[in-house]
Amino acid sequence: MSQEDFGKLINYSGTHVGNVESGTRPLKADYVAAVDQALNTNGLYSRLMERLGAPIWLREWIDEEQRATALRWYEPAWMPGLLQTPEFARATLADELLSADVVDRLVTARLARQTLLQRDPPPLVTVVLDGTVIRRVGDGQESMIAAQLAYLAECAELPHVQVHIVPESVGIYTGLTGPFVLASQPGGGWVACVDGQLTAQVTDRPEDIATLESDGTASAAWRSRAATP
Repeated sequence: MSQEDFGKLINYSGTHVGNVESGTRPLKADYVAAVDQALNTNGLYSRLMERLGAPIWLREWIDEEQRATALRWYEPAWMPGLLQTPEFARATLADELLSADVVDRLVTARLARQTLLQRDPPPLVTVVLDGTVIRRVGDGQESMIAAQLAYLAECAELPHVQVHIVPESVGIYTGLTGPFVLASQPGGGWVACVDGQLTAQVTDRPEDIATLESDGTASAAWRSRAATP
């Protein structure tokens, strides 16, 4: 079947199919779902993609993240993946009833994303953390958290990385509703990833971006980043 014929079958252009096959266009969830439906596979290809490592929605976001010229990351609960130590990353997966092999694969994939901090040129990264993130220490976790905080400070010394901590004196604020990341793209515009308990939403809708940017605490930190020489 030609790329054009296959495209018609799944309601995509032949050019789109060719770009996916050559790797110049990311493989996204809706594309894989269309293939599964057209070929009546009962979700086979979607499951295969998930077994390769990150779930499809995360693969879509990783592509945007790696291309970003700037990242604005807000986290109310734990360290952003780009700034995690291996031990901290492993701890975030410890209660998910995953096999040791799966945990190893997920940790390796997460840490591999950190190479973008050494990219030339690197993205401008502004991280806003709720104050509880740096003070949450469980029994037996003291050395792990100490190492994580030391690594956070090391990353903050990079000229293209800025870390802000929201103090407890701020009280309740809108950002506590959940974490999100904004990625500025080379061609202009922003893409957002909003995380949740089951999955995450990747969106470039202007109204969604405007809602996330309107968070008072985070936006104040981002403005200060823009003003930093």
